Amino acid sequence: MEMTILFYVFAVLTVGSAFAVVFARSLIYSAFSLLFTFMGVAGLYVLLSADFIAVAQIMVYIGGILILLVFGVMLTRQVTDVEIRTSAFRTLPATVVVGLALGTLIVIFIRTKWMQVHTIPDIEGTTMELGELLLTTFVLPFEVAGILLLVAIMGAALIARR
Repeated sequence: MEMTILFYVFAVLTVGSAFAVVFARSLIYSAFSLLFTFMGVAGLYVLLSADFIAVAQIMVYIGGILILLVFGVMLTRQVTDVEIRTSAFRTLPATVVVGLALGTLIVIFIRTKWMQVHTIPDIEGTTMELGELLLTTFVLPFEVAGILLLVAIMGAALIARR
């Protein structure tokens, strides 16, 4: 029962703050709403017993990307006062695409048999298995990704220095 309530709390937090990201008039309000969206997604990962992915969500998206967005907005004086106009966007094609996506989700929701699983399986954490896989089977792609990120950071620092 508590898991269901927590799921709905995190789902409402995620969807509600995602709407705030899209419909906020200020970029800084959108960025701060994105914080709550990322936190809601991390909470959903915790409920799925995907602890490693939840921590990665917090560290990468909140600790890295969101902070980068907030600093980018705050350090650019001309951007902080920009009002986003929704009239410039193509609302009719966007409405059609959103309607099709919503219709697809409703059809999937209706056709899915939700009551097949009555109990939540006892799932242990995923950190140990992911750690073993990253340091044995997938060590080469893991190291290549690390080197690529290091080169990207060095390139960004070089560009910012100029």
